[in-house]
Amino acid sequence: MTAPLPSPSQFRPLRKQVEQLYGTMWETTTDAVLILETDSTIVAANPAVRQVLGYLPDDLVGRNLEILQHDHHREAHRRGMQRYLESGVRTLDWRATEIVAVRADGSDVPVDISFADIEIEGRRLFVGFFRDISPRKRAEQALSDERKRAQTTLRSIADGVVSVDLAGTITFLNAAAEQLTGWAHEEALGRNCSQVLQLAEEDRAGTVLDLVSSAVRAGVPLQLGEHALLVRRDGEVFSVEGSLAPLIDGGAQAAGVVIAFRDVSPSRRMAAELSYQARHDPLTGLVNRIEFDRRLRAALRGASKRGAPYSLLYLDLDQFKVVNDTCGHTAGDELLRQVSTMLRTVLRKDDVLARLGGDEFGVLLENSAPEVSRATADALRRAASDLSFGWQGKRFPVAVSIGQVDFNDASMTPIELLSTADAACYVAKDQGRNRVHTYRPQDEAMARRYGEMEWIGRLNRALEDDRLQLHAQPIYSLHDGSVLHCEVLLRLRDIDGALVMPMAFIPAAERYGLMPTLDRWVIRTVLARLARPDEPGDRVYAINLSGASLADETMGAYVRDVFTSTGVDPARICFEVTETAAVGNLAQASALMADLKTMGCAFALDDFGSGMSSFAYLKHLPIDFLKIDGGFVRDLLIDPIDQAMVEAINHIGHVMGLRTIAEFAEDDGIVTRLREIGVDYAQGYALARPAPLD
Repeated sequence: MTAPLPSPSQFRPLRKQVEQLYGTMWETTTDAVLILETDSTIVAANPAVRQVLGYLPDDLVGRNLEILQHDHHREAHRRGMQRYLESGVRTLDWRATEIVAVRADGSDVPVDISFADIEIEGRRLFVGFFRDISPRKRAEQALSDERKRAQTTLRSIADGVVSVDLAGTITFLNAAAEQLTGWAHEEALGRNCSQVLQLAEEDRAGTVLDLVSSAVRAGVPLQLGEHALLVRRDGEVFSVEGSLAPLIDGGAQAAGVVIAFRDVSPSRRMAAELSYQARHDPLTGLVNRIEFDRRLRAALRGASKRGAPYSLLYLDLDQFKVVNDTCGHTAGDELLRQVSTMLRTVLRKDDVLARLGGDEFGVLLENSAPEVSRATADALRRAASDLSFGWQGKRFPVAVSIGQVDFNDASMTPIELLSTADAACYVAKDQGRNRVHTYRPQDEAMARRYGEMEWIGRLNRALEDDRLQLHAQPIYSLHDGSVLHCEVLLRLRDIDGALVMPMAFIPAAERYGLMPTLDRWVIRTVLARLARPDEPGDRVYAINLSGASLADETMGAYVRDVFTSTGVDPARICFEVTETAAVGNLAQASALMADLKTMGCAFALDDFGSGMSSFAYLKHLPIDFLKIDGGFVRDLLIDPIDQAMVEAINHIGHVMGLRTIAEFAEDDGIVTRLREIGVDYAQGYALARPAPLD
């Protein structure tokens, strides 16, 4: 039978003596403290055993220490204690030994355990100290795991990692660093980093050792320069990026530096290529509009600081559209390339030549007096004239119109400079093309140009603000007084409320390509009105089509779509085109008119008689009405030639089966004479003035 455990009460006197011996430490220490007999029987335990070992103090009293030990620790403890007791030595002061103790619930707890040989009132005892080292073991495990992860990471990452000591001696290279430097780990260890890691920066001198010293002095990570280079052992050069960070030891002192870097040559090449593409025109290789704007801003800053003379030239090819329309865009592209090459040969090395878009080029001349810039502009113009462009057996003359603006301060913004040069270029075109126009203050031609440009802004704002208005003027039969149809006339309500007539803004709209937009607005608005249920079903409107709309290949499809979406009968629309617009775009005008005729629309040829060869073109155009030019009608009663022209046009129109309309019937006498001549219809103030459509 197992001997019964001693009662804790029999050890109480001894425990009191122990408590008196150790004082408050017995109660307050966080270490578990056990008092043992020489046979390892526990005779006293402090309160901390509950936290460390999971026992109440009295639960341990009378038990053997072995209940706290695993089997292999028990045997080692027995042998050690036996050797000590047999030695007769009384100096037991074991150093702390790390073991895994067994808690009351059977779980393990890592502890540092140490023993001391004591004597209480002549009784030989041992005191055992158990310190819970679980937090330390967890930290050690975490640190070990971190080291393993770091080593695995360093071996596997694509970045090169090199560590050096304070003297710059290599202490570590990972595999990526071996590949990038061309040095094996074993070869590199112990060598100076300047020999192994040949780093350089494009924008500053120095070696990697200088960078190491800088990182140590700074005490914080430093980035390699934006243009850092690495020269490999075999001489190959890489673009790299990376950082240097000081290695801090346990005493918070720098013990070395770790250098991390990666090969960024492909990305740097790609970035350089993308940067080049972002700043250059892909077709000609010239700088593009964005880069030209940047350099123009820099020139303005230079002019403002130094008062240096600059000139901006704006070039526009005069024959580009002819080549494009005749031979196609491939030929047009080749012409632009040849012109770009030619222009380069005339300019100085530091002059900036850019393609601004389409067939427009910009030149920025630095440190160039106005007369020198004018000579350069003339040289560019002559060089263009000397270039005869050939394509598939055809030859085309080349010419440029050039606008010149001189500046030596920042009184104008880049946008204003470009706008002024552009306007000067268009003045050169207006004056006959193939010439240079230099901007001067109080320039009347430029003032007219600016007036037109201002109208474009006002027109666009009117479109956005819905300030365009439609008026209508009826056209009456000279036989029975009935209304044939009403011509729709465009007006603009200005921001001050004034009604602006079309002759004020139509020239600007024609010059700057806004007429198709205006024409589409009118078509859309008139058809939307005709689709209203309160609109009389027999009402017909005449809508003017500009020359630009006649040349617009998408206009036919647009009109068809609006008819479809509104459900309006095309027979309720008569389109008016001027004679000059129709003749100037004869093939395209004929095609569009034929397309709209198939839908059911009618056509009137407006201002007939203003051209020199009007009758020759009549048979090519699918028209229903011939509108006699008002210039003949206005002076019909006082000019026999005008009367003869009206009679001739009316006669030819009737012979061709066309109905005739006379414009500018301003008084009753004109109306009477038109009726006598046999004109079918008339339009003018004598019959009705234009009135708002609403």
